[in-house]
Amino acid sequence: MAENEKLNNAAVNSDVGTMEDVDAIMKKYDRESNTRIWEGTPRKILRILTALFGIFLIVMNMWIKMDERARRPLFLGLVIILVFIYYPIKKGSQKVNYMPWYDIVMAAVGAFCFFFYPLNLEKIVSAGTRIQKTFVVQIGGVSIPLLIVFAIIGTLILVECCRRVVGMPIICVATVFVLYAFFGAGKDLKTVMYNLFYTTTGILGTPIGVCSTYIALFVIFGAFLEATGVANFFIDCANALVGWASGGPAKVAVVSSALCGMVSGSSVGNTVTTGSVTIPMMKKTGYPPEFAGAVEAASSTGGQIMPPIMGAAAFLMAEMVGVPYAKIIVRAILPAFLYFLGIFLGVHFKAKKLGLKGLPREELPKWKILLPQIYLILPLVVLVYMIMIGFTMATAAVYATLYCVVVAMISREEGKKKLVMAIPLIPLLFMTLMSRSFEPGTFMGEKGSTLCLAIAFVLLVINYAISKPNVKSLPTIIDAFENGGKNCLSVGIACGMAGIIAGVVTMTGLGQVLIGAIVGLSNGHLIIALVLTMLCCIVLGMGVPTTANYCIMATTCAPILVQMGIPTVAAHFFVFYFGIVADLTPPVALAAYAGAAIAGANPMKTAFNATKLAIAAFIIPYILAYNPAMVLVDTTVVEVVMIAITSLIGMFGLGMALEGYYRGSIPWYLRILSAAGGLCLVDPGTVTDAIGIVVVGAIVVMQILRAKKTLKAA
Repeated sequence: MAENEKLNNAAVNSDVGTMEDVDAIMKKYDRESNTRIWEGTPRKILRILTALFGIFLIVMNMWIKMDERARRPLFLGLVIILVFIYYPIKKGSQKVNYMPWYDIVMAAVGAFCFFFYPLNLEKIVSAGTRIQKTFVVQIGGVSIPLLIVFAIIGTLILVECCRRVVGMPIICVATVFVLYAFFGAGKDLKTVMYNLFYTTTGILGTPIGVCSTYIALFVIFGAFLEATGVANFFIDCANALVGWASGGPAKVAVVSSALCGMVSGSSVGNTVTTGSVTIPMMKKTGYPPEFAGAVEAASSTGGQIMPPIMGAAAFLMAEMVGVPYAKIIVRAILPAFLYFLGIFLGVHFKAKKLGLKGLPREELPKWKILLPQIYLILPLVVLVYMIMIGFTMATAAVYATLYCVVVAMISREEGKKKLVMAIPLIPLLFMTLMSRSFEPGTFMGEKGSTLCLAIAFVLLVINYAISKPNVKSLPTIIDAFENGGKNCLSVGIACGMAGIIAGVVTMTGLGQVLIGAIVGLSNGHLIIALVLTMLCCIVLGMGVPTTANYCIMATTCAPILVQMGIPTVAAHFFVFYFGIVADLTPPVALAAYAGAAIAGANPMKTAFNATKLAIAAFIIPYILAYNPAMVLVDTTVVEVVMIAITSLIGMFGLGMALEGYYRGSIPWYLRILSAAGGLCLVDPGTVTDAIGIVVVGAIVVMQILRAKKTLKAA
């Protein structure tokens, strides 16, 4: 493994440059990476403050019972403070340890506007729509309603935070919606601000509610999971699994990005981090630069649809659809499998077409070294298990994070000490496996769980005390909390802005207007409505984080599809998928552009290649709409198995068509037939499956016979 790490580092250094070069790419294509420069004591203080924010989120969700109307503005106020500390007013060179006075003022004022709500919760709630007459001050004989003023200032500062962290696209969308509330629906300022700021249907609505609970805790869990070294483990496993095959590095990129992407939750971030290793290796193997960048971008973007974490949007989906998150995970398995299968087949046929080889087996990690490290995925296993048996997502995330701490300790030791460091796992595993015994009314009762946690904590402290490597690694835990807390900022701001849009839709009845408009344009034809919805998702998703994009589409377009007869789950998966591929589709394909920057390729060519590789993401949603059995709606186990098999063959046919190669070049007319046969197989149905099998099978046989004939002639 050490030799492999050297190989990876060499690839990064020779083709991409230094880590500073990688950071520069991140700052260019990922606004979250454009932060102030803090060094020395200020950096240490900020590090501790952000870590405390992450710890506070865990404590608040696990042990503090708080009214949602108080918890949500408290969370958003803290987010605003940290945003102004971290993010400057504009990109470019920054002064070290410098924060201008106006940022300090905006941070304080913005936080105060949101903190004022929970501090005066009872008065504000009792006032209701009469907030204009509550907390009124007289200045020069003029009555000024403070609550309206606080709402306006708080909203404007939230918008400024969004500009710094997320970008302008979502601000433009939100502005259009707010203007509609004033000029389209005829709402006055008091009504608009009351609904947007002081109700749980606006800024403090479901998106912020879910973000301050499940999403925040899973973001922290993801930061701890990365700290355990699981990302490197995934890359090593991918190398051992497929690195030796034709075009091995590209296949490694697909597998590793699928695994790492579900942890990171950021398409651009995953493209840059894993791409700094995989893209240079793909280029050295012989892949064109624009194709190498596209493979990484398409794979990294798909990480957000990969169970069990699936990025932040999946938690919102569970809340909005009213389906347990565990069921969302299960229903996402087959579509995610088909997505990555499509990319995998694309790189396979490309490798065969170009005659590319894999990496020498002696340069690849050995399974005998990797298998003993399988414990690194224990937190993920525990997470899935706890969710499946009925734990709340928040509880599962916190316990899985604790497992990460133990796993990190184990990984730092050698020899017999590994076993000693694993001792805290005993009470944790006992608590997890015997969870039902801790329910009220049972022998152990609720106190049994607390006792197991206390024992595990004491053992952890002892382990740290007796282990020098662990003592030295304490800063790593602080770093994980810091990264987790920092990563919550962009999601929190995006959810707040999405709440503005959702609030306008609820307040004005705009959803029904949009439903009427699209139904009218489509003239009742479902396919036209689906195409219009797809275009809306892609256009609105350009430059908008997936979480925010999903919130927008879930409140505007998903109800349209539901009204036209599509099951609710399938409708939400439809908008979810197309919100994600917005990171790949030109002209604003941030993930593809980041991949192009690493590969030294043309950005637009890379984006078009990424779009072609991600073709499954454009097909699957339509299949879901017409036949929701793919997401396990009204189906049986036998039907699911048949769907998986026929879809696999169908993706094979589509892969042949897109690359125009199988055992040799495929004529254009057969490529068309192969694509048609593949689509028939991906679409579940007896007749379509039969047609697809005959067409794809015939083309495969023809290509095999043609290849043999060519070989004989040679």
